[in-house]
Amino acid sequence: MDYQTAENQAIQLQNQANQVGQGFKQLAEKLQAKVTDPSLSRELMLDLREAAVAMQQQNQSSLALIQQMAEYIHSLETHINSQPQPTYQTRGWAQQPYARSGGGFMGSIMSGLGMGAGFGLADDLVGSLFNAF
Repeated sequence: MDYQTAENQAIQLQNQANQVGQGFKQLAEKLQAKVTDPSLSRELMLDLREAAVAMQQQNQSSLALIQQMAEYIHSLETHINSQPQPTYQTRGWAQQPYARSGGGFMGSIMSGLGMGAGFGLADDLVGSLFNAF
């Protein structure tokens, strides 16, 4: 997979996480508005919070996997490009700013996907569900 394709897939993943998070928020708002029994409302909000925590954990696992893969591909391509006569045509990962330098797709994995609207949304959602009672 070339660098641009991976970047496009990461953006799509972030957009999907945004949609799921918005769905959780809308469901929480509907539950609070429609369920008049306080104990049932609390029980449903706790169940929803549990689902949001599970989503958050899945997103954090995905983030870790994406970051590890990006770092590994960057390392491999950097090594290949350092050879006098590379036998493999690299796909642009080595030319991108490294994650620790804060630039490019790999740098935005932590800032954009990790703590941005997509994956970070679960943090906000879990917090707001905690504060709902």
